[in-house]
Amino acid sequence: MFYKLNNGITLLVSLLLLLSCQHSAENEGSFENPFAGPSPWPEIRKERIQKLLPEAMKASGVDAWITICRENNNDPIAHHIGGENAGGTALFLFFLENDKVKSMVFSPVGEATALGELKIHDEVIPVERGASAIQQGVEYIKGKNFEKIAINSSYNELLADGLSYTQRKTLEEALGSNVNKLVSAEDLIYEWLAIKLPAEIEIMTKAAELTAQWQEEAYAQVVPGKSTDADVARFLKKKMEEYGVKDGWSPDQNPSVNSGPDRGHSHPTDKVIMPGDVIQTDFGIRVYDMWVSDIQRFAYVLREGETHAPDSVQYYFESSIGGNRIALAAMKPGVLGYQVDKAQRDWMDERGSEYVMWSTGHPVGYVAHDIGPNLGGGLLPDPSVRPAAVKPLKEGMLFAFDGFHAWKLPDGGTKTMSVEETAVVTKEGARYLIKPQDQLILIKNK
Repeated sequence: MFYKLNNGITLLVSLLLLLSCQHSAENEGSFENPFAGPSPWPEIRKERIQKLLPEAMKASGVDAWITICRENNNDPIAHHIGGENAGGTALFLFFLENDKVKSMVFSPVGEATALGELKIHDEVIPVERGASAIQQGVEYIKGKNFEKIAINSSYNELLADGLSYTQRKTLEEALGSNVNKLVSAEDLIYEWLAIKLPAEIEIMTKAAELTAQWQEEAYAQVVPGKSTDADVARFLKKKMEEYGVKDGWSPDQNPSVNSGPDRGHSHPTDKVIMPGDVIQTDFGIRVYDMWVSDIQRFAYVLREGETHAPDSVQYYFESSIGGNRIALAAMKPGVLGYQVDKAQRDWMDERGSEYVMWSTGHPVGYVAHDIGPNLGGGLLPDPSVRPAAVKPLKEGMLFAFDGFHAWKLPDGGTKTMSVEETAVVTKEGARYLIKPQDQLILIKNK
């Protein structure tokens, strides 16, 4: 009887443990991941070509645009036009026809079927093995009355400089006397990529929400005197792994966690986080392997007996968020990039901030430092020496931007508060994607 009872208890306990493990596993896997499932990029890409590319071509004053794609050393714009799977050389042609963009691809026969099935382009012309896609594309172009043909060759914009020397030479030889019609696609690509669709803004909003949330969760794990900057970074890396997202920029420097003097763009170190430290975390994630976030959050480690940050630290924080709010207020369609920077730097002067070398902000989207106006150059006598700083803001552009306040440390170094938020430009002005940080995160001296 005793033996049977024990076996029964053992069985009962085993069943309870099994159910508990299953429940835990279900809970661990039940978190809401907004980026699970297939990427929305294929449909968004089609919409961008149909809705935004015609306006970009008109704004840049070109009739046609050529992009040449190939395997292993592809054009940086390939993923935006469906050329990411190119094997042999393919010529992608876009041109305006009745205020709409028509697209044709002269593709090696081996990739033509799959490319056509993506239903991105109006026509995909198979190029037989041994024949030249560039030559066939140019023969078609010669039959059109194009005045200006944009190509991806630029001194100023890396995303518009994907045409190799040999590709350009081959193209020019094929064009012959029509070569004088070629112009840089710099303005076209700028106008096209700098604007984001509402669906993209929604995706980036969700990415920003997670980015900020995880930073707050990471600070909650800090044990003063034991935890290191690298521990905070590892927590965030683990979150990325759980959700299946990638780094917003160089993995070695994402996140940048810094509880000591300013280090600029840098990797997290094994510095131990101590009471009295101000912690800066600069963090971004890449979602759907396409869009990135860039958010900074600041925390203060309370000393023994403290219930809030010292007046000096609170002043620095309030200066930082004040500058951020002023920058947001300055962000309106038609305002030039440097004017946003100037508005914030005037505030910094009023608050007694030390000099900060960084621009107030930068475009964010497909990369952390995306194409678009630079929110910098506000202190320059002639901001036009930085061409992106004199570009106007437009509706649909997104910016990651800081509010700065820097102060000197006793050892001669500096520490900078730079609360970083993301905003989208609207018809009326600009709005934050998520609730901005308005309180310094306080870490108790456990």
